[in-house]
Amino acid sequence: MLFSPWGDVVLKVYRVGESSFTYWLDRLEGRGEVLESRVMEEVRDIIEDVKSRGDEALLEYTRKWDSFQVDSPRDLIIDRARMEKAFTSLPGDLRFALEKASDRIRRFHEAQKENSWFLCEGNGTILGQKVTPLERVGAYVPGGRASYPSSLLMNVVPARVAGVKEVVVCSPTPGGEVNEALLGAAYLAQVDRIYRVGGAQAVAAMAYGTGLIPSVDKIVGPGNIYVATAKKMVFGKVDIDMVAGPSEILVLADDTAPPSYVAADLLSQAEHDPLASAILITPSQTLAEEVVKEVESLLEGLATSTTARDSLANYGGAVVCSTLEEGIDLVNKLAPEHLEILTRDPWEVLPLVNHAGAIFLGVYSPEPMGDYMAGPNHVLPTGGRARFSSPLGTRDFVKYSSVVSLSREAFMELKEGVVTLAQWEGLPAHARAVKIRE
Repeated sequence: MLFSPWGDVVLKVYRVGESSFTYWLDRLEGRGEVLESRVMEEVRDIIEDVKSRGDEALLEYTRKWDSFQVDSPRDLIIDRARMEKAFTSLPGDLRFALEKASDRIRRFHEAQKENSWFLCEGNGTILGQKVTPLERVGAYVPGGRASYPSSLLMNVVPARVAGVKEVVVCSPTPGGEVNEALLGAAYLAQVDRIYRVGGAQAVAAMAYGTGLIPSVDKIVGPGNIYVATAKKMVFGKVDIDMVAGPSEILVLADDTAPPSYVAADLLSQAEHDPLASAILITPSQTLAEEVVKEVESLLEGLATSTTARDSLANYGGAVVCSTLEEGIDLVNKLAPEHLEILTRDPWEVLPLVNHAGAIFLGVYSPEPMGDYMAGPNHVLPTGGRARFSSPLGTRDFVKYSSVVSLSREAFMELKEGVVTLAQWEGLPAHARAVKIRE
C-alpha cells in the first residue's frame, strides 16, 4: 500500500504486485461467502414450511417479520386498480421519470427479441427453432422504504416484451407501509398482481405455489441474503435469473479522467451496501491520490456516508498499475458488474474488455444512467460471474424448442449413419426405430 500524505483515509491506494494488494484482492474475492452458509438451514426450514402449510405460513411470517397484521390471504393482494390509483396520484415529475425510463427500457429490450426460424434444405428437410415465451413469471422486489421502482421496471418490462402471459410480484410491506412509487411502476410495467409477501417465504411460494400465490416458471429480482439463498435452493423446481451478490463498480481511468467524476461514481455504488466494492484502476498515481482526496470531500454530508465508508474501507481501493494494458488485464480478472472506461479513447479500449456486466464509455456515461434511464438492463452478474453470464434480457423470458421435419428422401440419406452410431453405442432399439421405416 502506498504512503498517504494526508493521513488516515477511507479509500486506500494499492500498487499491483505488492503484498498489500494481494491481501486486498483475496479479501475482495471472498466477500459474502460466509453469510450464505449461516442462513442456509433457516432458509431450508422456511421453504419446507411454506410447502407444507401454504398460506397459513405466509400469514404467520408476514405478521412476525413485517409487523403487518393480516387476517386472511386476500389481505395480501394488491390488484391492478390499486396500482393505477397509485400511479395517477404520484407527483408529475416522478410519473414522467417512470414513464420515460419504462419507455427506454422497453425499446432497448424490443431490439433483443428473437423470432422462430426455419432452415429448408432442398431434399424436403426442414430444421428450425421455435421461440416460446414463458407462461408465468414471478418478480421479487424489496419493499418498504428500501424498495426500488427502477428494479421493478428492469425485471418486469423485458418479460412483457418477451410475451410472458402473466407476471406477478412479491414485495413485502413492513408495518403495512405501501410504496406508492413501486405500485406506480408496477402499473406501467403491466404487473398482473402484487402480493405483500417478502423474504425466503415469498420465493418458496412462487416456486411451489400456495392457495394464494400461483407457482411460476421463473423467479427474477434482487433481495437480501435470505432471498438470494432461497432462489438458489428452489432452482430446478423453477428457473431463476441469477444469484445476485453485492454491488460492484470498477472505474478504469487514465490521467484524462476528472478526479471528482471518478470519486462520485465510486460512491454511487459504495452507498448501496457495506459489502459493495468500488474500485479505481489507473496507471496514474496522481489520479489515484486525487480521487482519494475527492472521496473524502464528497463523503462529508452524504446521507449514506456510513454505509459508503464501510464499503470503501473493506472492499474499495485505488489500484495503481504500471500500464493501462496491465489495468485491462486486472479488469478481465475481476469481471466486474459495472465497468466505467474513462480514458482518452474508451472505444479503443472496449475490444480488449472480455468480462464485464455493463460497460460505460466516457465521462458522460456514469453508471447511475444505466441504473435508471439509459435502457439496458441493470440486473447484472456479480462476483466475477460476468466471465460466463450476461445481463437480464428478453431472452431470459423465452424458451427454445428444436424443430425437425424430414421427408422420406432425407430420411433415406441419413438412416445408415444413424443405425451405425446406434449399434456402436449399444442401443439396438434406436436402430430398430429407424430400420423399421425402410
